[in-house]
Amino acid sequence: MSFHTDVTIYGDNTEFHNRFRDGETLLGTAGTFAVDIAVGDRAVFRGGLFLNHRIGSARFAEQWRPVFSLTVDSGPSRFIFGTLDTGPDEGVVGPDLGGPHGLIPPLQVETLAYTRPHEGGLQWQLDASRIEQDAWINWQRLNTAEHRERFDAGLRGRLPLGTPFPMAVGYQLHHVHEGGQLFDPGPVADSFAGGPGLVVEPPIGFFDASSVEAYLMWSKHVPDRADPEAGSHGHGLFVRAAAEKHGWRGHFIFWSGCLWLKDEGDLNYGSRFPDGSVFRPTRHYGEVGLARVFYEAEGVSLEGSARAHRIERDYNYSFRVLARVHFDFPLRGR
Repeated sequence: MSFHTDVTIYGDNTEFHNRFRDGETLLGTAGTFAVDIAVGDRAVFRGGLFLNHRIGSARFAEQWRPVFSLTVDSGPSRFIFGTLDTGPDEGVVGPDLGGPHGLIPPLQVETLAYTRPHEGGLQWQLDASRIEQDAWINWQRLNTAEHRERFDAGLRGRLPLGTPFPMAVGYQLHHVHEGGQLFDPGPVADSFAGGPGLVVEPPIGFFDASSVEAYLMWSKHVPDRADPEAGSHGHGLFVRAAAEKHGWRGHFIFWSGCLWLKDEGDLNYGSRFPDGSVFRPTRHYGEVGLARVFYEAEGVSLEGSARAHRIERDYNYSFRVLARVHFDFPLRGR
């Protein structure tokens, strides 16, 4: 039995003044405080409390939820039922990688890690030499007389090719659904996108690590299943290059998308204006960023980052500071 603590203190400022996305300042603390109880040799039951407090708010917490989950490990496979694991992978540095499940931003905006950090449902993770994968379904809202049920499901994976030059096939999928049969207070809607990619990690002697990845993405957006004419199909190309050296990470992103409409996606990549009209024919977006881990010790890290964004003809900037505290304190011996 152990006491589990996982806290993120976040400060995210986006100075966006463009036709697609407004700027926002997010400053707060999200934390999970729970007790882990081993159930046999491979299973752990977790029970506790999650809180997300926005600094400056008059409320004690913007969001608070019970934490209940059962995790079963079997070699490289890990199954979670209940509260999901949405923390970043260990050693991951960079604002563009900080989403709840590490999806590329056209699929899911990374600031959901601060505005909606708690997720619940089912999750299956694989971490083996031949495959790395995270699959999940997150139940966001129940079907009531006031609104439709809502959930999102996703898949992010990588298949190393085993070549002398490090290469892997990547794949990412994400689906947001609103529906339900008990009540019908609104339309049944779907927003799906995904596609394959290629990840190359060239061994460049000057850098500690480097990578180049490209994904071909397709999307299908259906705001109302009863009106097939309202749906749309889109596609896009996402390219990212990154390099790391002595705790620093720099990255570059290029995006080209046509009729890209995706619920929960970063609006800077999308083809929809705030008034609902659609940008035609092709959207372009680019960003460069620099991040650094300024302090790191066992269970504690402090990271800062800054980015410059080009959204069509507009140039904007953003910056982020994150502090993470994670530890497990034994409560009693077995």
